[in-house]
Amino acid sequence: MSIDPYAAQPSAAVPLDKPLYGASFGQAVSRFFKKYGTFSGRASRSEFWWVQLFTTLVAIVLTIVIIAGAVATSGPDVSEPGTGIIPGLILLIIFALAIIVPGIAVTVRRLHDANFSGWFYLLTLTSVGGIIVLVFTLLEPKPEGARFDADFNGQFPGQPGVYPMQPGQYPGSQYPGAPTPYGTPGHYPGASNPPAANPYGTPGQTPPPPNPYGTPGQDPHKPGA
Repeated sequence: MSIDPYAAQPSAAVPLDKPLYGASFGQAVSRFFKKYGTFSGRASRSEFWWVQLFTTLVAIVLTIVIIAGAVATSGPDVSEPGTGIIPGLILLIIFALAIIVPGIAVTVRRLHDANFSGWFYLLTLTSVGGIIVLVFTLLEPKPEGARFDADFNGQFPGQPGVYPMQPGQYPGSQYPGAPTPYGTPGHYPGASNPPAANPYGTPGQTPPPPNPYGTPGQDPHKPGA
C-alpha cells in the first residue's frame, strides 16, 4: 500500500517554520497570515495555491460590492458611478495593500521548496518573468530546498542526526542518505540471524572424488606403507 506524501495532517504536527504538505484551505490561509513577513523557509504547493484561491475570492467579492454600490447610487446617467462605489473601493485597496508583503513572502517560500532562490521573484518585474515564476511554483518539492530553512545545519531531512520525517512529508527514500525500508540487500526484514553457510562450499565448486589408488607413490595393498 502506497503512502500519500500529501495526505492532510494536523497543522500542530508540523512546526510553523516547516512546509505543511497536504494543507487544507483553512490551514494554508492561517499559516499565510501567521508567517506574514517570513521570507526564510519553505511553503508547500498546497499552502501556496490555497492562498491564491483565497485572495482571488476576496478580490471578486469586493469587486461585486463595488459594482453593486455604484449601480445603487448612480444617477440617470449610469456612465457615472455613484458614491456607493467608495466603501467597496476602500476595502479593496486596504486588502490589496495588506497582502503585498505576505503574498511576496509565500511566493519566495514556494520557490525555496522547489529549490530555487527567492531572488527569482524579481523576474516578475519583467514582461515574461511572471510566467517563469508561475511555472516554478508548479514544480514539486525538492529535499535540497531545506537549505533555505532558518535552522538548516548542512544536512537534509532523512540523513543521520537530522530531525525525523514528519507525517505527510516526502518519504525518507527521496532524501540523501535515508535508510532503505527493506534493510540490507539480500537480507530479509525481521531476520535475527545471518544467512546460513553453504554446506556445499563455494557455489559452482564440486569436491574432487576420492582417489581409489590412495596417495601417489603408496601401494594400495599395504595400508600405512
